[in-house]
Amino acid sequence: MIYQTGAEFRAAKEKRVVLFGMSGLGKTHLSNLLRDAPKDQGGGWFHYSVDYRIGTRYMGEYIADNFKREAMKVPLLRELLMTDSVYIASNITFDNLAPLSTYLGKPGDPARGGVPFAEYCKRQAQHREAEIAALLDTTRFIDRAHDIYGYDNFVCDSGGSICEVVDPADPDDPVMRALSERLLMVWIKGSDAHRDELIRRFDKAPKPIYYQPDFLATLWEEYLALQGQPAEKVDPDAFLRFGYARILNHRQPRYAAMADWGVTVTAEEVATIRNPAGFADLIAAAIDRHRAT
Repeated sequence: MIYQTGAEFRAAKEKRVVLFGMSGLGKTHLSNLLRDAPKDQGGGWFHYSVDYRIGTRYMGEYIADNFKREAMKVPLLRELLMTDSVYIASNITFDNLAPLSTYLGKPGDPARGGVPFAEYCKRQAQHREAEIAALLDTTRFIDRAHDIYGYDNFVCDSGGSICEVVDPADPDDPVMRALSERLLMVWIKGSDAHRDELIRRFDKAPKPIYYQPDFLATLWEEYLALQGQPAEKVDPDAFLRFGYARILNHRQPRYAAMADWGVTVTAEEVATIRNPAGFADLIAAAIDRHRAT
């Protein structure tokens, strides 16, 4: 780890961390807090959002082209697009990643908002490539943030699917090596209660999600066999609900393996953080706790 003790982290002029874990456990909340707090109170961190980078730099054209395909189905918009009379683009922000989620989509019945499974797999592959590239960009943004804007402190707000695109068991994994050499890896670990709450929220509003290809293929075949229906009749939201608890179970050991490269904090601890000083205390304690094991 780049910080050997909690005291070293507290004293560091340049504090750099990667937050990872399931979506909904506080990564973006902490990142916003560190970014928005006054600099004289330990705030003013550079906030690098991996999902934002994916949606703007690496999948922006895919997203915009998808919007244009839909617009071309409307005669008025088709005419305006063909004459360059309108401009269509996504308005993705750190707090609104809906354009990226919408493009990733859900497999199943087109009448219920689904996309054909082959198209869904193609978009999944695009996302995997984009996520790896965006994660590798992190170290370049550390230098950019410092050299151009004068930021000393840096937080990487990773997506929930980071554990799907790295191999933490491989000491030469390019993403894990690049991140751990410049930043402290911090796993926000949820409890069983958090898991149940995440499932409850997801059941109310299923959202597109990234799966490893083999895991997705197995899940899809299992669901089709269970439902006894053709792929084009699958309820997209029902499939996502079916797979969500399974993806949580699939990811937990992968996050735990990633945590061996850094430290672990709990979602309960994160929920108590109100300012950058509290965050520094939390990370320092986690480093010392890790060193004591």
